Amino acid sequence: MATSRRRPLINRNESVWLEGPKSRTYELGFIFRVFWEFVKGIRALHFVGPAITVFGSARFKEGHRYYELARQVSAHISSDLGLAIMTGGGPGIMEAANRGAREAGGHSIGCNIILPHEQTENPYLDKFVLFRYFFIRKVLLVKYSYAFVILPGGFGTMDEFFETLTLIQTRKIGDFPIVVMGTEFYRELREFLDIMVKEGTISPEDLDLLLFTDDPEEAVTHIRKYLFENYRIVRRKPSWWLFEKR
Repeated sequence: MATSRRRPLINRNESVWLEGPKSRTYELGFIFRVFWEFVKGIRALHFVGPAITVFGSARFKEGHRYYELARQVSAHISSDLGLAIMTGGGPGIMEAANRGAREAGGHSIGCNIILPHEQTENPYLDKFVLFRYFFIRKVLLVKYSYAFVILPGGFGTMDEFFETLTLIQTRKIGDFPIVVMGTEFYRELREFLDIMVKEGTISPEDLDLLLFTDDPEEAVTHIRKYLFENYRIVRRKPSWWLFEKR
């Protein structure tokens, strides 16, 4: 009977992340790369706010209902609240959100990531920063935001959504509002959240952290209620002696 060789789980030409600790020199270099990316990101974004971060898929094209929804809600946020729109800086929902902000006369920011596909910066950015590591990008997308809008997306969007929600639930950050748009797309997720309440893995009041809606005006009203009742928005000025600029 013929036998076939099993394919290796990891291609020899790919990076192997499961081999354990690397050399001390490599690990020290990694620490400095992470430190520099944080410094670069903080210097670039320190004066862009206050901002609202929009998360969503890179794969929706212009004309798709979710692309247009992101464009509309971002335009409302920019024109009605005067807040900047921050995204991952790529195509799809990110492009739509940045585009909506630009068209409404608002400020548009992107935190882009180096990837082999899908992730080139969109043309509607007033400022963007390019990152190598996902976790640094996520920290900064949360750090400079006063609210979060979640539109339909894939693994990356779910990661950003639930990490942000966990930070709020565990009070690592304040009770910033999260608006989930695309109610048809998220219908089964909303039902699963009810199951989590039923099973006791989350508390009923945890669901109060979320607003599910497809109405841009309702989203803006919800965000306004939280921000202007609970938070003091701070705008800082650059220091010339640190060579800072907006």
